[in-house]
Amino acid sequence: MNSVADAIQSRMSVRAFTKEPVSKEQILKILNLSARAPSGTNTQPWKAYVLEGAKLEGLCKQVCDAYDSIAANPELEKEYQPGYDYYPSKWFSPYIDRRRENGWSLYGLLGITKGDKDKMHAQHRKNFQFFGAPVGIFFTIDKELGRGSMLDYGMFLQNFMVAAKGEGLDTCPQAAWNAYTKIILPFIGAQDHEMLVCGMALGYADKQEIVNTFRTPRVTAEEFTTWLA
Repeated sequence: MNSVADAIQSRMSVRAFTKEPVSKEQILKILNLSARAPSGTNTQPWKAYVLEGAKLEGLCKQVCDAYDSIAANPELEKEYQPGYDYYPSKWFSPYIDRRRENGWSLYGLLGITKGDKDKMHAQHRKNFQFFGAPVGIFFTIDKELGRGSMLDYGMFLQNFMVAAKGEGLDTCPQAAWNAYTKIILPFIGAQDHEMLVCGMALGYADKQEIVNTFRTPRVTAEEFTTWLA
């Protein structure tokens, strides 16, 4: 039981990886463990695409080029839209407050100040290189499935990240990729009925990088729980 708690507590979004390779056997083990997640009527709505080597580099280059083109011409952003709304259309408290705290805490650690657009762009761009990880994974779902299947998918993804910690590996779940589905889905050979859920960086954390000292705070159970008796 302690090992499970330790894996959950030590899991974090790693934003700098070493180039140490991850074996296919390890990845398959993690995916098979992840697939023990519950799903409504055992629908198992998950599908994974694993990229390494030249394929990973090729995809990253295409998306980085698109991201850079938007910075040069913001009108191009209209061409890149996610398959679903991950965030609310209008932010409100307490969620906007947590978002701001998270963003400025991370940027502050990296010495990026408000208004420093070039450094912000460069840091955000690292998303589209999987933060240097040797493995990048894209997860898709059938577009015809309901909201409940996204709940199932979240449990699958949490299993994946905790199982990865059990293997001594680190991860970063990434919604940043979702805007570039028109590039990603054809590249990975996804079917027309598939929708991108998220990307995931997988590898070994670079412990020398200051960005990996950043840990996000959590609201305590006492604050978000109502007891009824």
